[in-house]
Amino acid sequence: MTGPRKAELAEALAAVRARIDKACAAVGRSPGEVRLLAVTKTFPATDAALLADLGVTDLAENRDQEAAGKVREFTGLRPDAGVRWHMVGRLQRNKARSVTRWADEVQSVDSVRLADALAKAARLARDAGERDRPLDVLLQASLDDDPARGGCRLDDLNQLAAQVARSGELRLRGLMAVAPLDTDPEPAFARLAGAAEALRAEHPEAAELSVGMSGDLETAVAYGSTCVRVGTALLGGRGLASP
Repeated sequence: MTGPRKAELAEALAAVRARIDKACAAVGRSPGEVRLLAVTKTFPATDAALLADLGVTDLAENRDQEAAGKVREFTGLRPDAGVRWHMVGRLQRNKARSVTRWADEVQSVDSVRLADALAKAARLARDAGERDRPLDVLLQASLDDDPARGGCRLDDLNQLAAQVARSGELRLRGLMAVAPLDTDPEPAFARLAGAAEALRAEHPEAAELSVGMSGDLETAVAYGSTCVRVGTALLGGRGLASP
């Protein structure tokens, strides 16, 4: 199965990269400005390993329960792959310690309490020899003010950014957001672009803007996304979780 699956993933990867290239060309941007983050949730570690073989350097998960075991399995399969793992899903504070063991970056920080929990967990991980650098974090901005979907209100981002910036265990890298459901994402992405610009004015190191997925990456690129999170268009619509 490895041969056919690798060919399938290679074809999908080429198509996604072509979409990114075309989207960048349409707005006069370089494709090198937009990083592809492969979201491997519900798919096995073997798929993640094949994507690494194909040159993908950034992989993402949205549930710690699934990710912790998958990352361990992936490391056994590709110990020298050198990929970076990202947490992109909603995160409960009681999972902070586990996440700091496997994630290079958490993109879903949406409250001061979660930021504090991650800082404490990162410090414990450093003291235990599990980490040798600060934990990169993105602030998740809410584009629809729906608490069930997570995210910090745009008006509250400055306070959250200041809390993260004060922490020696966390490194503020930028913003992440998920498009509103069942509506044109363009107005929301325009608001987010403004918020990202304001954040960079206060925190120049926070240059990342992680927005855009399989269905709306072109619009996201037009509004300045530097990281698109793609799952379905790469891996398909169905998958089996790793054991």
